[in-house]
Amino acid sequence: MMLSAGLPHGAVPKLERPGPLRERVYEALLELITTRALQPGQHLVESELAGHLGVSRQPVREALQRLNTEGWVDLRPAQGAFVHEPTEEEADQLLTVRTLLEAEAARLAALHADASGVHALEEVCAEGEKAVAADQVDRAVALNAAFHAKIMELAGNAVLAELAAQVDRRVRWYYTPVARQRGRQSWIEHRELILAIAHNDQERAAHLMRAHTEHTRRSYHERHGS
Repeated sequence: MMLSAGLPHGAVPKLERPGPLRERVYEALLELITTRALQPGQHLVESELAGHLGVSRQPVREALQRLNTEGWVDLRPAQGAFVHEPTEEEADQLLTVRTLLEAEAARLAALHADASGVHALEEVCAEGEKAVAADQVDRAVALNAAFHAKIMELAGNAVLAELAAQVDRRVRWYYTPVARQRGRQSWIEHRELILAIAHNDQERAAHLMRAHTEHTRRSYHERHGS
């Protein structure tokens, strides 16, 4: 049953942003899915979602249809909507593509980054280390995404950034279950990356990023027993 176990306190986003209601409902549901407040395989009941979000069922239905088209939700005849359960193959394909994009971003960041860019990476890294030490998994996941987004920004390639943005939310979705498992080691690898970028070592930055993302991919598969 959708929400029968209850969502974590404060997990349901407030629909305060401007824009069409169906868009805001879509964004709210997508956030709940990517943070795993709504778990893979969970039954999504329109009336309950509408009640939690304070809207009618129509924008919820439209949002679920869009999420189904994008692969986040499965609409099953005579059963209803369910959060999609990613297969091992889907995860592997996504994380492989992510490795290609991130490695090139790291190389370009090493080529272009200045002192202020390196400092920004160090600040995010320090916050991430604090989150891991405090076992704040959701915050660590968000800061991990922020760290990789900053490297993408420093890369200075708009097309690369656009492609990365398309996979970013799915990466967060897959990364959340292994965040505690990766823990401190992930941020040690981030520190090594920062050093390579600070020294404008393009080859080492790309190599470190490939290894870093491969470790995450391996952790995901180990957690799922493959």
